[in-house]
Amino acid sequence: MTYVEGFVTAVPTANKDKYLAHAREAAELIMEKGATRFVETWGDDVPRGKTNDLWGAVQAKEDETVLFSWFEYPDKAARDAANQKMMEDPRMESMAKDMPFDGSRMIYAGFEVINEEGAGGRFGYLDGVVVPTSADKKDAYVAFCKKAAQVFLENGATRVVDAWGDDVPDGKQTDFKRATQLRDGEAVGYGWIEWPSKDVRDSAWAKVMEDDRLSGDGQDRGMDGKRMMFGGFTPLMAT
Repeated sequence: MTYVEGFVTAVPTANKDKYLAHAREAAELIMEKGATRFVETWGDDVPRGKTNDLWGAVQAKEDETVLFSWFEYPDKAARDAANQKMMEDPRMESMAKDMPFDGSRMIYAGFEVINEEGAGGRFGYLDGVVVPTSADKKDAYVAFCKKAAQVFLENGATRVVDAWGDDVPDGKQTDFKRATQLRDGEAVGYGWIEWPSKDVRDSAWAKVMEDDRLSGDGQDRGMDGKRMMFGGFTPLMAT
């Protein structure tokens, strides 16, 4: 089953080109170790939230941009093996010495893909989401994800992926648990929607919000939407 290493990062906006160069170097190394895909996306429409948001998740400053990124692996074993190989590679130490962002505020975790729909391919825009889910209602969350994916695909999305927190470490400054204000009995949900363009995405959302399959009352979605964090992103790099 596909396994995802997901990241949210705050990068000084002025360092965009430097970050892209850093990401390309990292991609070469990570793909060499066994990843099948590496995607970096740059924040474009990342709203502020009342309870929490992606800005606060990484303690982003006004002169920084929030990034939503991930690596894909064939399975968890491949991801674990790749991480071990990277830790042993001397190039990692060199890359860590001159990072164009504050790595201590980057949050990351391993996620097991629970739903994947659509052929995908090159994309022009992305919606990323992080949400607390109920561990004892995983089936309800998966069912809702599958239903939502069909609605998105019908309205122009090319790929929808939903994943379940599997290896979510504690961070010194911030992490996915603190970002979602995770409670006992909850897990972190992580996912994204790939669109051909921002125009298609914007047009689709107007229809999605009116679709009874998603907006109907009384649905058990297996998650707390009030603590959902989300945003729109433009592709920075995709292998």
